[in-house]
Amino acid sequence: MISERGRVVAEKGDQVWVQTIRETACQSCSARQGCGQRALASVTSGRANQILVENHLNARVGDEVTVSISESALLHASLWVYAVPLSALVTGAVLGQQLAPGSDSLAIVLASLGLGLGFWLVSRHQRTASSRFQPRLQGIENLP
Repeated sequence: MISERGRVVAEKGDQVWVQTIRETACQSCSARQGCGQRALASVTSGRANQILVENHLNARVGDEVTVSISESALLHASLWVYAVPLSALVTGAVLGQQLAPGSDSLAIVLASLGLGLGFWLVSRHQRTASSRFQPRLQGIENLP
């Protein structure tokens, strides 16, 4: 499980908005010099991120909570978001080159259509499997 601590900043029905700041984890990481996450945190100046999670623990505004997502769900979602559109783009470009050798225009058109199809497939898959990829509240931290 990949976990992050945050604070509940708002309630929305059966869900809560949790605010997290990733920059704190970068200070203790041994790979901080070559990490893209650290570069991203420095660009955003440690700006807080907010995520909407189901509130099955009855957390209230101001509570410190732990939010987590499984590694397999993150990997699966990453593959869908990156690999599916890229594969569809490459397939469209190769198909365009096969149908009209020497003409790049058909390859460009089919690559664009493939990319659009890939994004559409990701969007459709996200709607049907969204609960599997959602972070979950793991616990409420005891505050002194």
